[in-house]
Amino acid sequence: MNIDKLIIGFDSALRTLFTPAHTARSVPGSDLPEPDLTVPEKDLSAALMRINHVGEVCAQALYQGQSLTARNEAVQQTLMKAAREETEHLAWTERRIEELGGRKSFLNPLWYGGSFTIGMLAGVMGDKWNLGFLAETEKQVGEHLSGHLHRLPQHDIKSRAIVAQMQIDEASHATMALSNGGAELPLPVKFAMKLSSSVMTQTAYWV
Repeated sequence: MNIDKLIIGFDSALRTLFTPAHTARSVPGSDLPEPDLTVPEKDLSAALMRINHVGEVCAQALYQGQSLTARNEAVQQTLMKAAREETEHLAWTERRIEELGGRKSFLNPLWYGGSFTIGMLAGVMGDKWNLGFLAETEKQVGEHLSGHLHRLPQHDIKSRAIVAQMQIDEASHATMALSNGGAELPLPVKFAMKLSSSVMTQTAYWV
């Protein structure tokens, strides 16, 4: 690991946590009219989008940590490509939270730090496990997004458009990781990932 990588990683952390994210693609649903939501519906949508935003903060941290310790340059590039695409999700969820009058999680620095550490450990295990971890992460995120599509108010078409496109992108990232040599993770690791994700989502819903 060289100093240039550390500087880039530190810069990415600051950008993720403290500056507005940017997107090259149009925000899904941006051309749709703002739905007439009740206060409880708006609060629910904002809370779910906050969870999704936290998920993207974690994704940035995971990929940065994984890329720092990945041994193969091609794997590093795969991880960085996924991170760049996830930045768009960060921008989309951030914008939608603002539109709904919500707020981002107060614990984002904690989420980032923990995920960055996990990402570095995944990278140390070797590239096939590194990519396998990426694939399993994206698979579990896709499952969360599917659940959110069931929970979001049916007429909140703007939030639903964002979540639906994110779900498509996450599936693409998982496929990319497996096609580049990602290995299937052991069941105990998958269970531990689900458990930690559950704690994060339940906490982020409120904080």
